[in-house]
Amino acid sequence: MSCGYTIGPARLRHPRKPQAANPDTFHRMRLTLITFGTQGDCRPIVALGAGLRAAGHDVLMLGERSAGALAAGHDLAFEALAGDIQATLAPGGALHKLMTEGGNVSEATRAFARIAEDNTAQWMAQLATAMRERDAIVFSGLAAYVGMAVGDALGKPAIAAAMFPLSPTRDFPSAFLPPWRLPGWVNRATHQLINHVLWRMFRPAINAGRQAQFGLAPRKAMWQDFPSLYGISPHLVPRPRDWHADWLVCGAWTLPAQDGWQAPAALQDFLAAGEPPVYVGFGSMAGFDRDKVVRALVQTLDGRRTLFYPGWSGIDVAALPPNFHVIGATPHDWLLPRVSAAIHHGGAGTTHAVAAAGVPSIVLPFAGDQFFWAGRLAALGVAPRHVAGHDIDAGKLAAMLAFTQRPDVREKAAALGAAIRAERGVDHAVAAIETFCQRGRG
Repeated sequence: MSCGYTIGPARLRHPRKPQAANPDTFHRMRLTLITFGTQGDCRPIVALGAGLRAAGHDVLMLGERSAGALAAGHDLAFEALAGDIQATLAPGGALHKLMTEGGNVSEATRAFARIAEDNTAQWMAQLATAMRERDAIVFSGLAAYVGMAVGDALGKPAIAAAMFPLSPTRDFPSAFLPPWRLPGWVNRATHQLINHVLWRMFRPAINAGRQAQFGLAPRKAMWQDFPSLYGISPHLVPRPRDWHADWLVCGAWTLPAQDGWQAPAALQDFLAAGEPPVYVGFGSMAGFDRDKVVRALVQTLDGRRTLFYPGWSGIDVAALPPNFHVIGATPHDWLLPRVSAAIHHGGAGTTHAVAAAGVPSIVLPFAGDQFFWAGRLAALGVAPRHVAGHDIDAGKLAAMLAFTQRPDVREKAAALGAAIRAERGVDHAVAAIETFCQRGRG
């Protein structure tokens, strides 16, 4: 069975809410989900895959190798893609300079292009093989252009899945830019410019893969008007009114609660021993100036109860003072409602998790869309204005922490959390994918 969705000229229609497929005409889809990125990029795709599987569909996930265990934990068939995102973020990796010094969009896209040059041919061949007996592609992250290219070459439907806005709009500038206040036409132009720059960076590797894998001539223009599903909360990013009808804000894609999971006794004892602590965690971020960040944290949180998740940071936890309780990977939906505030990097997944928990954020962004999310939280009054991770010090961090303790900020955070927790983002995305595929069947 093929969904039969074709990419063609833009057809602007009034937005509509996707409806679940009629059980009487239900067709089991065989879907391939492909993504490459950090844990924050892969986790929502695993959540989407788990939702599709629960709805009766056959799902294969191609992803960065570190996501394999998470996929297996949710009974998703998984194949690792070539490449190592942790090495890319580590000292000496393609994104190291951005992490330590900041950088512009051109610098970021050059780093992304290095990843594409190293891996595109293998990703394209692997996806093409996987799609021989499958119906549609859902693509995301740094593998997005590979998903578009293979879908086009094989005549298979290709649906975008993203965790930050990429579709042009007048409402706000590109998520790769700081949260500037610009005229509407300039906002839209920034999206078009950034998307053009990204395409030009990826295009040589994509065209080489198209020729080698399918014997196709080089493509000059990037694909347009494909369905795009955003696993983001409409309470953080309301759906722009000028978007194509097939560009949908679904709500956050979160994993179901882990049955039988219990926190380690040491963590439970720490939480029970005093007031709610401050959470500190930078997820998959690595390669930043650890000494500078740790110095600011230790000085600001002097004596204050703190939970610290080292993630991929490489921070020497043995050197942290005793008020820092170090934890391993812990489900956000269990942990974050038990803290007073969260200091984090502003990744899409962590941003949504903290917001859903109903607690204020302190965002120290390093790269990419992290500045965008910092701006969204600040605009909603649940976080102070961000300070870039490479520019943080104890004085700035202390002022940000004081902001999160204000009663009005805590009230806003609690209200936002209640609203986000009521969303059904995975269900809406599954219904949308079924609708796109059912439409193609006529």
